[in-house]
Amino acid sequence: MPTTDVARPVPHPTALTEPFWTACREGRLLVQRCTSCGTHLFLPRPFCSTCLGTDLEWVESTGRGVVVTHTVVWRAQTPAFETPYVVAVVRLEEGHEMFTNLVEVDVAAVRPGMPVEVRFVPVTETVTLPCFATAS
Repeated sequence: MPTTDVARPVPHPTALTEPFWTACREGRLLVQRCTSCGTHLFLPRPFCSTCLGTDLEWVESTGRGVVVTHTVVWRAQTPAFETPYVVAVVRLEEGHEMFTNLVEVDVAAVRPGMPVEVRFVPVTETVTLPCFATAS
């Protein structure tokens, strides 16, 4: 956690994303799945990006995946973040990708294809972020 009094920017849940953020606070990673074609979706949206179907359901993800790509941030845009930190795209087992932070990792050891699993990081009383760490 940052050691500064500068507030960290946090997401603002909407009616569409509230199930996702509620599950994160509970330590569960939910994603949408299209009941027409079976595509798993992230970011939450009102329709399927594959078939444009509107019948979507929330399902629990395994929270396991691999790093697709990443970057190490050495100079933060705000003092609310401690550096260095890793920003990554992670492909989950269900096939969708998430833009996220890697935590509890040696920044020099992060590589594409590295197995990771979700770690929930509370940042406020109402927002818990799904980050990822090296899989055990």
